[in-house]
Amino acid sequence: EVQLVESGGGLVQPGGSLRLSCRISGRTINEYTIGWFRQAPGKEREGVACINMNDRRTYYGDSVKGRFTISRNNDRRTVYLQMDSLKAEDTAVYYCASDFDLIFGSYHLLPDRYESWGQGTQVTVSS
Repeated sequence: EVQLVESGGGLVQPGGSLRLSCRISGRTINEYTIGWFRQAPGKEREGVACINMNDRRTYYGDSVKGRFTISRNNDRRTVYLQMDSLKAEDTAVYYCASDFDLIFGSYHLLPDRYESWGQGTQVTVSS
């Protein structure tokens, strides 16, 4: 079983940056896809970005392309989400999740693919 713990959320002004971290414990992580999702009040959970832990391939949601970057450090068992040029509409609780799947595709932006979830970290973009 995999456990995930997010950190790095907070309050930031529009146009600012934050870096979220997702620490992963449990079994070998090279066989996983890790995704970042977000959920704002009254809205459905939205796929932000995902990364294949073996070959680093990535997919991004349309609303964050060009502004957010997902990366991983397997030695540190951590996946990062660098968020730049933040907007008020990026305000949400951000979650990381794991999917044990050797096949990687754009469908990994769908939350139903994932088996394990972290507790979430709040990101608020406001002046």
